[in-house]
Amino acid sequence: MQIKLTIQERLKDLRNGQGLTLEQLAEKTGLSKSALGNYESNDFKDISPFAIVKLSEFYGVSTDYLLGLTENKAREGGDIAELHLSDEALDTLRKGKFNHRLLSEMITHNGFPRLMTDMEIVVDRIAEMRVKSMNNMLDATRQEVIARYNPDENDLHLRTMELALQLDEESFFGHVMHEDLDAIVHDIREAHKTDSMTADEGSIPTTEDIREQIQMAMDSKSREEFFVKQFCDAFQIPREKVTENEMMTLINLLGKSPQMTSPQSRRGKMTQQPHGQGKRKKKR
Repeated sequence: MQIKLTIQERLKDLRNGQGLTLEQLAEKTGLSKSALGNYESNDFKDISPFAIVKLSEFYGVSTDYLLGLTENKAREGGDIAELHLSDEALDTLRKGKFNHRLLSEMITHNGFPRLMTDMEIVVDRIAEMRVKSMNNMLDATRQEVIARYNPDENDLHLRTMELALQLDEESFFGHVMHEDLDAIVHDIREAHKTDSMTADEGSIPTTEDIREQIQMAMDSKSREEFFVKQFCDAFQIPREKVTENEMMTLINLLGKSPQMTSPQSRRGKMTQQPHGQGKRKKKR
């Protein structure tokens, strides 16, 4: 999760990012050194609108960024027009229900320009005509070889030309773009491998774990008993140390849950019940 900086932290980071002292910043902006120092002080709250605008212009960031209203440093206005995005594209970026952070990481990845270049080649059909021209030339050469020399159909050179004719521009560049995108996704995935929200490979059950779960389910007399055993394993409670009364208490407690209402075969086994409730009446 991205940490939101305070106004004071933003001002200090911007100044340090340009390697400026308070004295140098004061000289370049015309604002006093004491005022600038106060603006970066954690307990100072009153920053004049004039200073905000002045610092925004100097650092080349939006006033909304300095005020903590957005995490985007880019200034509004002409900058968006320079992106050449359609109204529909901007609306999608603003309202789209997708992972915007992931999109940002993809766009800023050093492999993204290559992906866009390869996509442009396909969309504009830049290579298609050349590929078709080469295929036609190769096919004409192949037909001439057959006419002149009548080679065996398994001739090495003839077969090589035949296979080369199967080059398909769309399939080839589809493969190329796939590789471009795979490289980007791989790098982003590796960068987030230690994130708290990333799945842990150690949590994947092994074949032996699954076999133990199946055996435990088969040995359990009821769904409730099975879940109690899972509960013990999850909290590292040795099952052999759980008394029969403790087991029954937990089973009865789980039996009150609406999640336990689905019927399950008991394989002919009777679930242990409190005194006086274990007998069935015979049908007449």
